[in-house]
Amino acid sequence: MASELKSEALLEQMKQHLSTEVGKQLLSKIGLVYQFNIAPKKLGLDEVIYIVDLKKGEVKKGPLEEGNPDATFSFKDEDFVKIATGKMNPQFAFMRGAIKIKGSLSAAQKFTPDIFPKPSKL
Repeated sequence: MASELKSEALLEQMKQHLSTEVGKQLLSKIGLVYQFNIAPKKLGLDEVIYIVDLKKGEVKKGPLEEGNPDATFSFKDEDFVKIATGKMNPQFAFMRGAIKIKGSLSAAQKFTPDIFPKPSKL
């Protein structure tokens, strides 16, 4: 089921993005660890967990091995894609109930579409 997630391709791009100069600047600017729980259709069901480590510059599938993330976000796959591509404002999505957040709200506020690579214009 996980291979059906549209967000998987975005998270793969993010892995590469974090190794670029722009990506490395993000690490020094943000320096937080996020957990994304991405559900194919409905929040809380069949979620796939990703860790986006903006301290080490890593994106991994699966729960954090030690410690806790600074903030955990739960999204539906399609909402994650909209936020990552800048088509949906994360604050608006939160108010609408499209995102659930656990952990530090100050860490969560640093989660913006700017952390994602810009979609290439072909």
